[in-house]
Amino acid sequence: MRIALYQPDIAGNVGAVLRVGACFGVPVDIIEPCGFVFSDARMRRAGMDYLAHVAMVRHADWAAFRRAQPGRLVLLTAHGATPLHTARFASDDIVLMGSESGGAPDLVHEAAALRVRIPMRAGLRSLNLAVSAGIALAEALRQTEGFPE
Repeated sequence: MRIALYQPDIAGNVGAVLRVGACFGVPVDIIEPCGFVFSDARMRRAGMDYLAHVAMVRHADWAAFRRAQPGRLVLLTAHGATPLHTARFASDDIVLMGSESGGAPDLVHEAAALRVRIPMRAGLRSLNLAVSAGIALAEALRQTEGFPE
């Protein structure tokens, strides 16, 4: 299982996702360019001292990410046809999130084997990216019995 962030905009969200990855032992892929200057100081603010415990890979762009990580993509999107609680995850899935401001472009949607949404109350737009990543990852790890001991 992996988490991937496509061109994230907010350093604090990336730091929080890195912390989630560290706590659950799940590698995190960052697909650049980011909407902020990527620096250790910015990541430490949200990720605190957990950053030393996460396997993080930065990719120059989408093509570099796909060459390095050719596995099944499960895109988390507000426009997903499959509700999270009915999605079926595999232990080698990559849970992919689009950017906070623009979501995922068509080429990312087309590459995804599964497009999943987290059900929410009507009239509300979306959850925070890091919160969404944690919710989806927890369900994926529950299904695949991938939680750390």
